[in-house]
Amino acid sequence: MGDGLGAGRRPGVARRVARGFGRAVHRPPAALGRGIRRATHAQGAGESGLGKLTELHMINSAGDMLITIALASTIFFSVPTGEARGRVALYLAVTLAPFILLAPVIGPLLDRIPHGRRAAMAGAMLARALLALALSGAVADGGLELYPAALGVLVASKAYNIVRSAVVPRLLPPRISLVKANSRITLAGLLATGAAAPVGAGLHQFGPQWPLYGAFAVFVIGLFLAFTLPHQVDSAKGEARAQLAADRGEPEPWVAKHSPGHRRRSEERPGLRTVGASVLNALIANSSVRALSGFLTFFLAFLLREHPLDGHGAAFSLGLVAVAAGTGNALGTAVGAWLRARGPEIIIATVLALALGATVVAAVRYDTATVTAVAACAGVCQALAKLSMDALIQRDVPEQVRTSAFARSETLVQMSWVAGGAVGIVLPLIGTLGMAVGAGLIAAGAVASVRGLLGAARRGTPHPRVA
Repeated sequence: MGDGLGAGRRPGVARRVARGFGRAVHRPPAALGRGIRRATHAQGAGESGLGKLTELHMINSAGDMLITIALASTIFFSVPTGEARGRVALYLAVTLAPFILLAPVIGPLLDRIPHGRRAAMAGAMLARALLALALSGAVADGGLELYPAALGVLVASKAYNIVRSAVVPRLLPPRISLVKANSRITLAGLLATGAAAPVGAGLHQFGPQWPLYGAFAVFVIGLFLAFTLPHQVDSAKGEARAQLAADRGEPEPWVAKHSPGHRRRSEERPGLRTVGASVLNALIANSSVRALSGFLTFFLAFLLREHPLDGHGAAFSLGLVAVAAGTGNALGTAVGAWLRARGPEIIIATVLALALGATVVAAVRYDTATVTAVAACAGVCQALAKLSMDALIQRDVPEQVRTSAFARSETLVQMSWVAGGAVGIVLPLIGTLGMAVGAGLIAAGAVASVRGLLGAARRGTPHPRVA
């Protein structure tokens, strides 16, 4: 009888132990989820829907990182440097043409189908989920079928970012400005990227296709999350198309003045003139900073693999530069919200001067400290320049065309990144030469935009429009 009673107690103890273990395992992820939810839904972002968009962007960034890990292991790390350069060059070659098409196509497409923004973001998630499965069969042997699928992933990713930029103004709560909202979303994406990187590296230990299986699961979650965004995301009330032209009476940037067809455009300019000289000059400056970022990404990846920093191995050199760039990007994003009311034109001009100074110093004295400083500076400058341009669009572009302006500007700066990356691939692997070319990219942007930015800062905006 005693044995029967003891036998009855033992299952009860086992159940209690199992429940305790389940609670112990469940509590940390649940607490983390609640913490993320509190952060993303703060200051009214939960009520407006901005919190859900931030969480969707975290999903997007994590999935992209998992795919990046799988592609990098196949295209870059698994083959000799000479062959890797050819593979990456082919990768950029097949992506450049679609980016050239995105500028004239995606912006007008958003103008014509604004009611489908949630579906567009969900479609970008679905496309990458399916392409991740397609890539899982190609990463093992690294065949040419890898590149069309990778092309599709990149185009879907950039299309998502363009749509997301157009959506943000629709979900702003009263207490958050547009630049602060973009800063919060970008920082959340960076944190998700950092969290996904070790997960992807761990999955890669089971095989090169496992990070892609993880990406598939992540993007499927994003697919359903996109449809939980508020219905005002698909509202087109009060919107019109934005034209990238200066207002009447405002000076146009040199690049715009001397571009093909300028006289015809000036004679047949649409009645809606929505983008002032400040925004156009900021776009030129952002394009040069983004070109520097793309250039450094590919040039330093190959250079440090072949010629590591003094006293260090290739893996350590690449890791040091990657951490410096990521830290700089996060720092610039965090500082951007604090600088939002300090004159966007001045910030962009300062960013160009900082980037130019860092690259010139690295060209004169190429060593571990200067290369690391250039990577960190590029991250800071890219984040601050983008957030400042967002602030100018918020200030100078009326609400009814702001979404279109975001779509077009995002496309152009993404194309600049690809163009800069192409330069980084074909350049000889000479450190001082690369830093000099990087300085040249920034100098070209500074010459074309700084004078206009400083002049606009002195004059002030002729038509302030603060949402």
